[in-house]
Amino acid sequence: MSAGPLAGVTVLDLTQIYNGPYATFLMAMAGAEVIKIEPPGGEQLRRRHGDGGATLPFAMLNSGKRCVVLDLKAEEDRAALLRMAAGADVLVENYRPGVMDRLGLSRDVLRGVNPRLICASGSGYGGSGPYRDYPAMDLVVQAMSGVMSITGEAGGPPLKAGPALCDFFAGIHLYGAIVTALFERERGGPARAVEVAMLEAVYPSLTSNLALLADKGSAFPGRTGNRHGGLSVCPYNVYPAADGHVAIICNHDGHWRAAARYFGHAELIDDPRFLRMTDRVANMDLLDGMVASWTAALPKEEIFQGLAAAGVPCAPVRELAEVVADRHLHERRALLDIEHPQFGAMTVPTSALCFEGIERGLRWPSRPLGADQALVQRPGGEESP
Repeated sequence: MSAGPLAGVTVLDLTQIYNGPYATFLMAMAGAEVIKIEPPGGEQLRRRHGDGGATLPFAMLNSGKRCVVLDLKAEEDRAALLRMAAGADVLVENYRPGVMDRLGLSRDVLRGVNPRLICASGSGYGGSGPYRDYPAMDLVVQAMSGVMSITGEAGGPPLKAGPALCDFFAGIHLYGAIVTALFERERGGPARAVEVAMLEAVYPSLTSNLALLADKGSAFPGRTGNRHGGLSVCPYNVYPAADGHVAIICNHDGHWRAAARYFGHAELIDDPRFLRMTDRVANMDLLDGMVASWTAALPKEEIFQGLAAAGVPCAPVRELAEVVADRHLHERRALLDIEHPQFGAMTVPTSALCFEGIERGLRWPSRPLGADQALVQRPGGEESP
């Protein structure tokens, strides 16, 4: 990988699990020197399996980072961190609010050794407010945010979303906040502290459902299954195919006309029940049933290729193994097959951020615990053993 736009930026990474490590992963992939500081035994994701073998998740989120060990409960190691902070640009942590203060590493202390240091924090609910001290992981924030209440089939129980949405939405926002603060500082502004709360980062993703709530009030249906969250687009669903399922969205009248022609039902284009989007939404059950009867007779790949050629948003429902082997993602170097020195053959993502003139890739795979301990300077200038 060529040097990226954050080359020359040094980041002290005290983060763990998904939220914070994804923010610092994006910084590392953009060229920053990210030094991951772990407690003795490693951060929680490294030791999730109890043997240091949390292979793929840890490897995915910690490529391109240096790895050192510091026990921040020990005075000597806290002093070592402060010496490192004196030469750093950013310090990122996602402990529960108040932990850094209790460790004697408050923002005031950190700024005392480096006034240009940007202190960044990620948490479930933020550093203030009534929820400040509640413990938070992705599952509980999905519950608290309303994500679970709108996930699942109508009339069924609430379900969590499959991916760790709140963790990664927050990580992306935290990356954006840090880079924004760096931009301000480099233009002569202050080294402003930044924070991102998972609850707040995921809220805007509820937009369609919030629109339905505003429209329906007490009649709000909540879960809409695979239909549009605002029940304002039709067709919009996952339909059966002869060999699986296919997702189809007709986001405007032109999409619907193209889909009707593709399936051999051009006569429905001028049918008053389906003429406009509002008409189709009013007859959603009827139209969904008709589309399902058309798709059930055809292979999902044939439907996909035909509708895509007609300009209709559509995709086969794929299994994860298919996605991991996806030719498009590999050709774009969004996914790379690597031989990890610890964990063997695996497929890992690069950054989703593309920069002109820089080929996407990995600077290096995730490092063993303490592999870069020499970066820690002890009193007198000697390196850590």
